[in-house]
Amino acid sequence: MQYVLDLASDEERASWEHLKLGYTETRGSEPLREAIQQHYQTINLDEIIVSSPGEANFILMNVLLSKGDEVICMAPMYQSLYQVAKDLDCSLSFWKPEEESGNWTYQPSDLKKLITDKTKLIVVNFPHNPTGFCPNIDDYMEIISIARAHGITIFSDEMYRFLSHGNKETLPSMCDVYENSVSLWGAAKTFGLAGLRLGWLTSKNKSLLQKVENFKDYLSICNSATSEILATIGLNNMEHFVQPNLKKITSNINLFSEFHEKHQSFFDFSKPSYGSTAFIKLHIPETTYEFAEKLVKETGIMLLPAETFEYGTSHARIGFGRENFPEVLRIFEDYLVKNYKY
Repeated sequence: MQYVLDLASDEERASWEHLKLGYTETRGSEPLREAIQQHYQTINLDEIIVSSPGEANFILMNVLLSKGDEVICMAPMYQSLYQVAKDLDCSLSFWKPEEESGNWTYQPSDLKKLITDKTKLIVVNFPHNPTGFCPNIDDYMEIISIARAHGITIFSDEMYRFLSHGNKETLPSMCDVYENSVSLWGAAKTFGLAGLRLGWLTSKNKSLLQKVENFKDYLSICNSATSEILATIGLNNMEHFVQPNLKKITSNINLFSEFHEKHQSFFDFSKPSYGSTAFIKLHIPETTYEFAEKLVKETGIMLLPAETFEYGTSHARIGFGRENFPEVLRIFEDYLVKNYKY
C-alpha cells in the first residue's frame, strides 16, 4: 500500500488523509471514474460503473439474461463467466479452440457456426485466461462483425488488459469499437492490486448500466472508500504498475520455458504472448485433478487442473504472476524427478 501512496498527487494524498468512512457513490466516485475514463477512447463518465469484478459479472448476467436465452462462451473459461448464465437456465454453446503443441487459436469461423436466431450473448475474454491467447486485430473485428450482423451483445472480460509481451499490440477495448458490448476491467491483474476488490463495467448502453446500478443496491450498494482512492492513484500512474508486473511475468515465463526444455516429455507448452497464465497439456498416467491433489498435499504448490474449467482431464493452468515463482519451480522440479520418470 505504501508503494501506491508514494505515487499519489497532492490532491490524492489529501483525499486519503481526510477520508471519511461512509457510503460512497454507487457508480464509483467521480475522481475514480475520471481515472478509468482516460484509458478508453470513447467512454464517458456516465458509461462507467464500478463494483467488484465478480459482482459486476453476476449482476450483468442477471439483468441481461432470462431462462432459455442462448449464450456462447469460450472454452475453457473462467468458470463464473458461464456458470451464472447456466444457473439462470440459459442454453450454453462453447466456442472451442484449436491446440497444437501448447499453441492455442480461436477461429472466428468456428464462432460463426454457433450463432442461432436465439443467441442473446457472446462472452469473450482477451487476453484469455487460461490459455494466454489473444486474436489479431483483424480477427477481433471479425468477431464484432459477426455479432453486429445478428444484433448480439458481447460481454468482453478484459481483466488482463495491457499485459502484452514483446511489444505485441494491445487490442482496443470492446466497448470502444462495438456499440452493443459491455467490457469488464479491474485492478486485480493489470495492476496486481487484487486486494482492492475493484473492477468496472463500461458500455455505450446506458440503459443496461442503469439496470446494473439498480441491481447493485441489493448487493454491495457501494464500493470501499479506501479502495476507491488507492485504485484512483493506480489508474493515474498505470506505468508504475504495468511495467513491473510485465517484467515479473516475462521473467517467470522465461524460467518456465527453460523448465519445459528440460521436461518436454512431461508436458506441452508454448510461450503465451499475453496475460499471466498458460494452459499446459500433461502427459501423465493419472488425471490432472489427481495430479494436482497429490502435488498440493505433498509440496504446497497449487495449480488448476482442467476439471476446474470443465475441459477434459489432461490440462492444467500455470500462473506467472507471483514473485516466488522461481522457488516454486525448484520445488516442482524436485517433485517431478522424485515421482516421475521423464
